[in-house]
Amino acid sequence: MLELKNIDKYYNMGTVNESQIFDKFNLKVEDEQFVSIIGSNGSGKTSMLNIICGSIPLDGGSIMIDGEDITNKHEHLRYAHMGRVFQSPGMGTSPSMTLLENMSMADNKGKSWNLSRGVNKKRVDYYKSLLAPVGLGLENKLHEKVHSLSGGQRQAVALLMATMTPIKFLILDEHTAALDPKTADIIMEITDRIVKEKKLTALMVTHNLRYSLKYGNRILMMHDGKVILDKKDAEKQEVQMDDILDRFNKISIEVGNSI
Repeated sequence: MLELKNIDKYYNMGTVNESQIFDKFNLKVEDEQFVSIIGSNGSGKTSMLNIICGSIPLDGGSIMIDGEDITNKHEHLRYAHMGRVFQSPGMGTSPSMTLLENMSMADNKGKSWNLSRGVNKKRVDYYKSLLAPVGLGLENKLHEKVHSLSGGQRQAVALLMATMTPIKFLILDEHTAALDPKTADIIMEITDRIVKEKKLTALMVTHNLRYSLKYGNRILMMHDGKVILDKKDAEKQEVQMDDILDRFNKISIEVGNSI
């Protein structure tokens, strides 16, 4: 279980631009939940992901995983059990390296490289077996530089690399936002399959309301650093697009139609 307890977070503390995004914020995420997170700009969605991953420090509160306090654990140590896919297809991969080199690098996450070769040729067939089901022809592009791949192909690679080694949490930060609709649909289908097959706990920030309703077993809507809608399992299945849009319209009126 992931728990955020009494989280406080300020930006620009001590300046005229000081603002508080979280004030005693609390959230529990059960094992194997796939949480779709939606909300207006500045609602705290990405800040929450950054706090979980250790990308930004806290000003108060604690982060617990299975009862262990990881609040002061360095970011790189948290990634031993987490994978993250960003909005930009260029993040999460090394564009100047070949696809084979990227896959090998991800395969060796957390392992000692010593003085052995970076690429284990005996693993090539394994990498092909991971790439083939994606359906983008990546299994035939192992020796191509990643920067030569399309945005969708690169995002698929980033997703596979993030989940290649055993992890518990998958953090998805608007990972389809930079893709065309058809490619985004493909990436979402791959995401859903990986989360289910590997029994991951996933948190997905998205601005695509259709994806938030179609995928996952829990939906959160955030606004002003608070959760204003939280439905899971059967209750989530009952949530309709009109319900979501109605919430957004009410928020828009409250903030002067600035959303």
